[in-house]
Amino acid sequence: MTKLWTHVHFLPWLAALPRKSAVSQLFDDICRLVSQGRYLIGDHAWERLLERGIMEWQIIAGMADARLVAERRHSRPNPIVEMRVPLPNGDDCKVVWSLLRRESVAKLVTTHLLGDEGFSEEG
Repeated sequence: MTKLWTHVHFLPWLAALPRKSAVSQLFDDICRLVSQGRYLIGDHAWERLLERGIMEWQIIAGMADARLVAERRHSRPNPIVEMRVPLPNGDDCKVVWSLLRRESVAKLVTTHLLGDEGFSEEG
């Protein structure tokens, strides 16, 4: 029979386990919404995609391997996540998504290719 004190002994270890941060939750929420097709592309983002010769499907396909660059949970009017997304041709693209909570959709705000003035890892 297991005694209660043995369970209490493990509580500090359980408390030390990494927990899902708000940063990764926002990133995960946006990735999930995009994978479910619950996203829209803003006018500015459409213009940047056309300007850079990137097609919508390339961004969506790369989302499975996206890496978090920065996040701004307290941005107004909506929280923002910046991600580095690999394109099928091997190039990397920085994308900025916002989470429209009320509508429960992700919105692509803009894109930058490696070499663009706006491309940086700092955000």
